[in-house]
Amino acid sequence: MVGPTDTTVLILGESGTGKELVAEAIHDISSRRNRPLVRVNCGSIPSELFESEFFGHAKGAFTGALRDRTGRFQHANGGTLFLDEVGEIPPAHQSKLLRVLQVGQFERVGEETTRQVDVRIIAATNRDLQQEVRSGRFRQDLYYRLCVFPLLVPPLRERREDIPDLANHFVSLFRNRLNRLDLRLTNTDIEVLGRHDWAGNIRELQNAIERAMILAKESRLRFDLGSPSLIAQNQDPVVIEGMTKRSSTAEILTSESLRQLERDSILAALQQTRGKISGPAGAAELLGLNANTLTYRIRALGIGRLRSQSRPSESLGRSATRSCLNANRLPGVP
Repeated sequence: MVGPTDTTVLILGESGTGKELVAEAIHDISSRRNRPLVRVNCGSIPSELFESEFFGHAKGAFTGALRDRTGRFQHANGGTLFLDEVGEIPPAHQSKLLRVLQVGQFERVGEETTRQVDVRIIAATNRDLQQEVRSGRFRQDLYYRLCVFPLLVPPLRERREDIPDLANHFVSLFRNRLNRLDLRLTNTDIEVLGRHDWAGNIRELQNAIERAMILAKESRLRFDLGSPSLIAQNQDPVVIEGMTKRSSTAEILTSESLRQLERDSILAALQQTRGKISGPAGAAELLGLNANTLTYRIRALGIGRLRSQSRPSESLGRSATRSCLNANRLPGVP
């Protein structure tokens, strides 16, 4: 009913309920649908850039203003401006926004020319703006300017009948993206999803669907929604299986043992490359090391000083040793 009008709309609801999609739907059924829908996240704009972001600036208006800039209001002229997180606008800038909402006029930073725009406003917030007004953090006159037609988007836990359609939508969305064309939701899956409280609303549901499709085995989705959630993320971690077993059965090596393993590995690589350190098919390439790093390790381990000894694995052979020391010119190694 409100979509085809030019009335200002204030969309209220918790984070993740889909307020931006509601704003898009309102714009799409309005007479402005062929004009821009300009989105602004009010919470992400630094206070010092507020006027420039919304109203634009003239070249030379301040340090760094190397050219004229068009603001969001001018970009949205003839269309719709969506003010997301409008409750985050600092009180010092609320009066500047109020003026353009009232009369449709503004000046660029560094200019005296008054510009006129025709913009429909749709705002959204997850804050209780009435409480923000009572606390003095939000101007009462701006609140009433925005709250012409308030729309409340209920949390997902209060509209569980939407869960099957939303879940199937996300499965279809991720089926191609993840190349899991075999996956479908069963009635049991829908029951499991319907029992969850969805504190993160539709965004949490979307994340849960994507996670389940990644972890699916034998065309069966896996939903783990009952355990305690991660703080601030509202989702359970995926445990990397097998790490504990490998850690508990692995042999514990001393520093000297590790040093000997490294020495043997380098010697084996040098023997296979006939003493060649750098370049294609060199020891550095075999070991996955930078040639300079390998040269340093050879010196640190004393390999350059080795001669034919009792251990076969440490014998480079006379020609290989000469190649290692002369062709690659290890500095400081006799």
